[in-house]
Amino acid sequence: MFRRFKKILLISALSILGLALTLFAAGTLTLRGSLPRLDGQIELPGLQEQVTIIRDSLGVPDITAESRLDAARALGYLHAQERFFQMDLQRRNAAGEMAELIGDGLLASDRDTRRHRFRTRAEQVVQAANPKNIALLNAYTDGVNSGLDDLNSRPFEYLLLQKKPDPWQPEDTILTLYAMFLDLSLFTATTEENWAVVRDNLSPELAAFFLPRGNRWEAPLQTEPVSGVMLPDSTILDLRQWKYSEKDEDEVASVQYNPQHDSAGSNNWAVAGKLTAHGGALLANDMHLGHGLPNIWYRARMSWPEAEGTRSVVGVTLPGAPALVAGSNGNVAWGFTNSYGDWADLVILEFDPENDRLYKTPEGWQELVTHQEIIKTSGAEPDTIQIDETIWGPIWGTDTLGRRFALRWTAHDVEAANLNLVLLESASTLEEALAVAGSVGIPQQNLVCADDKGRIAWTIAGPIPNRVGWDGRLPVSWADGTCRWDGYRHPADQPRILNPKEGRIWTANNRVTSGYDLAVIGDGGYGLGARARQIRDDLRELDKATEKDMLNVQLDDRAIMLGEWRNFVLEVLKNNPPEEGTPRAKFQSYVRDKWSGRAEPSSVSYRLMRSFGFTIIDRVHGLLLTPITKKNPDYRTDWLPHGRAITWEVLAQRPDHLLPPWNESWDELILQAVDRAMEHPLSNTDDLSEYTWGQRNQVKVTHPFTYFIPALSRWLQAPLVGLPGDSFMPRVQHKGSGASERMVVSPGREAEGIFHMPGGQSGHPLSSYFLAGHEDWQQGKASPLLPGEEKHRLELKPVKK
Repeated sequence: MFRRFKKILLISALSILGLALTLFAAGTLTLRGSLPRLDGQIELPGLQEQVTIIRDSLGVPDITAESRLDAARALGYLHAQERFFQMDLQRRNAAGEMAELIGDGLLASDRDTRRHRFRTRAEQVVQAANPKNIALLNAYTDGVNSGLDDLNSRPFEYLLLQKKPDPWQPEDTILTLYAMFLDLSLFTATTEENWAVVRDNLSPELAAFFLPRGNRWEAPLQTEPVSGVMLPDSTILDLRQWKYSEKDEDEVASVQYNPQHDSAGSNNWAVAGKLTAHGGALLANDMHLGHGLPNIWYRARMSWPEAEGTRSVVGVTLPGAPALVAGSNGNVAWGFTNSYGDWADLVILEFDPENDRLYKTPEGWQELVTHQEIIKTSGAEPDTIQIDETIWGPIWGTDTLGRRFALRWTAHDVEAANLNLVLLESASTLEEALAVAGSVGIPQQNLVCADDKGRIAWTIAGPIPNRVGWDGRLPVSWADGTCRWDGYRHPADQPRILNPKEGRIWTANNRVTSGYDLAVIGDGGYGLGARARQIRDDLRELDKATEKDMLNVQLDDRAIMLGEWRNFVLEVLKNNPPEEGTPRAKFQSYVRDKWSGRAEPSSVSYRLMRSFGFTIIDRVHGLLLTPITKKNPDYRTDWLPHGRAITWEVLAQRPDHLLPPWNESWDELILQAVDRAMEHPLSNTDDLSEYTWGQRNQVKVTHPFTYFIPALSRWLQAPLVGLPGDSFMPRVQHKGSGASERMVVSPGREAEGIFHMPGGQSGHPLSSYFLAGHEDWQQGKASPLLPGEEKHRLELKPVKK
């Protein structure tokens, strides 16, 4: 009986195992069915001539076409095959349609985004596009849908969601651009809103102290001075008359100052041919964005014939759009950083006291226009919202004085988004590239470019509003027409720097210009400039620069600015010797004796100094803002980018009237900051040897699904690694953001170029290209820009008639 029972159990177990293996095999086959086609021949509808796609060992495609339209169609095909889910998320994010795919957990985000009505605006942009751009857009769109249809099964994400992907539409490419506007431009409105809280709650003199226009670390290309940090005298602010207590300081010290302006960013620079080893101009670009799998960029090389010969472009593309975003065309190379200019304004509205839907305009009273938006939600009923708009833009919020304001943002205008970036692919000179820049419909960027004649240039790419009546830093009323936008500047009138005498150009989200050009661009919350200064100084030290020298600058993780803070805290500790074995003594020992001067993974001293830096800023800058944070508990002081500069000036001058009354001296305040900074590392152990920067800076490069289903990390996440780099140095690196690519190229010498990026070409975890090249990025390896030897060949052919 027992033997028979065991036999039945064994048969049942084998049957279950067989079923499980069958299901696993079927599931694997289904998943593999969404892998891209790599080899063979297929007919592609709409194609005019044959296109050949050769992939190398990293999956980088080399596309050879007979026209730009055929190249766009082939690129769309590849984007869909490798990255369609990424493209879908981008268009949905901009349109406020995420809940339809993911569920009601993203409904709040969709409601917020719908205020922009970007799908409607995208349709208007497509309708207004010129015939060439329409043809390019249609070719790309058809290629995307052909690529999606050619998969044997839908991309794996849709299998897990149990959804079917919607076809790509021409307006979805414009939504892809709008997704970049949301990421790279909208924050300037939030910056202005937070600055307005300072203006509206403090005296003009004190507001000027918290909102300086410059600081000691800046390194602009145009050097006309701007006002820096000026400490208020005792008649404006005297902490000896402080009505707050030491308890308020403890509340402030619990929040670490970490301004978003310095947590990410990008670098680009150019060196003229007269300063390089081979005589050609060098361009370097590393755009810092949030990390993810797949990476935001898709590498490609595309070639097609033009009147002057074969045009070949190489660099990065954005899945969802047909243009080369950054790279080289053999004559001109270009790259971008976010400009941090002022591209959005908050308009204070004046309402009729008897009718809260009538607001004052230069043409008289006008009524708010209401738009209804329906948000589809997976697994729930549709959600309907009402959006009130003014002639300037949607109602955006209410300030601390109870006044409603509207958002005037370049992204809401038809002129803001287009496909003119593709014109850079055919620019033969710097002059042509600069002429294109002003007509490009992208979030406003610092465009740095170099040409094959050894020359270099800078300008702003994207539309610049003609602001009239005020400088745009803070919200004002536009009711009487005194303050307004008068359209956009003509592309020929964009600020520009062409072939500077120094032979070097650098940008790093810092203030680049001064004087008139700065007034044109405005201030959207520039970073401190320490990163730009370090890049500038690195470049000035180079003699006969090479591509590898440029990569070394990109990988520069020296903590020069933090080293300045180290010097003054060590001086305080020297003058106030700590008792042996105390937290202060341990801090002093590591920071004094084990300082390498770099944000390297093995460094304990760097992590301790970094923690001290945040703590002392909270205890100085954060405390000074107590009058605001007490009135507005949700106010975020990290939207004031000069907190670090203000703290430095206060500590450098140490005025008695800015010392909290509960501190007997500035040395005491600084030593208390040391104590506070040591609380976390000593909370569980007396051994600091494991408290390294690498332990803290574990970089996570992962697919978005892992945030909802952590168990998928085994297949959808790169191995966690502690990497060097941080803010305020060229090698910006954080847990979830950093260099989305590193590129170095001299136009005409692309074979000597360098490129690497996090993640791989494919968004499919079963693809050999899912993480191909990722280790090169981690290690900072000088990998080639151009695609390598042929590993796969795919031929796209016109449909036979």
